[in-house]
Amino acid sequence: MTFSRQKTASNTVAIFFLAVLAFVFLLPIVLVLMNSFKSRLYISSAPFAIPDGTTFVGLENYIKGLRSSGFFVSFLRSLFVTVCSVAVIIVCTSMTSWFIVRVKNRFTSGLYLLFAFSMIVPFQMVMYTMTYVVQSIGFNNLPGVVLVYLGFGAGLSVFMFTGFVKAVPLEVEEAAEIDGCNPLQTYFMIVFPMLKPTAITVAILNSMWVWNDYLLPYLVLGTKHKTVPVAIQLAMQGAYGSTDYGGFMAMLVLAIIPIVAFYIASQKYIIKGVISGAIKG
Repeated sequence: MTFSRQKTASNTVAIFFLAVLAFVFLLPIVLVLMNSFKSRLYISSAPFAIPDGTTFVGLENYIKGLRSSGFFVSFLRSLFVTVCSVAVIIVCTSMTSWFIVRVKNRFTSGLYLLFAFSMIVPFQMVMYTMTYVVQSIGFNNLPGVVLVYLGFGAGLSVFMFTGFVKAVPLEVEEAAEIDGCNPLQTYFMIVFPMLKPTAITVAILNSMWVWNDYLLPYLVLGTKHKTVPVAIQLAMQGAYGSTDYGGFMAMLVLAIIPIVAFYIASQKYIIKGVISGAIKG
């Protein structure tokens, strides 16, 4: 009985703590949603107030924001960059991880350390040099920014894939080789399907990063090819530092809906992929 009571008490404390944590994380989203329906005059003075008959403006902020930001074009551009970047990251980093695990020498050990080291280098430390190099080689376009995202997203992805590849039985690959498969066939037909849990996890994490990123697209693409975060920032920022917070909040709601929906639909794979990689690695 004592043990049962202690377990019940600990579960109650854990549920309370998680509820408070959920409230803290959801509060900013709720505030953005509430303020997207309020007049810009009341957003600064009463940001926590629920819209009422005086402050409620209906869909006015959404209509105004869509007209001024070119949201739909920027949405398609962000979708292209996100899908292509995530696909390239998954394919290239999973193959790199397979090579690192299966070919054990000083080169692959150094290569793995290089990828691990890239995770701790702040983006701000290299962004000016990166911008100059990108513009010099003509990568300041949509395909170019995909390759840039591959470079910055490779560190974490290789780290996650490497732990999981170690669990893939070598005998399976040897059997495929005996059956006549070349290395590429062995990888895509045998190894990659076994990496599905980690691949989904990597896809989710990188999708949220690329979709919400503002600084890298702004530095690489500038204002010529605006993604959603850049388009919202430039459209809602007025003269002399004034900001249309109503339109800003409305566009933020539209921007976060796709990625939140994608995360909710796929969140179970994050825990499954991380645990699988940790246990099997």
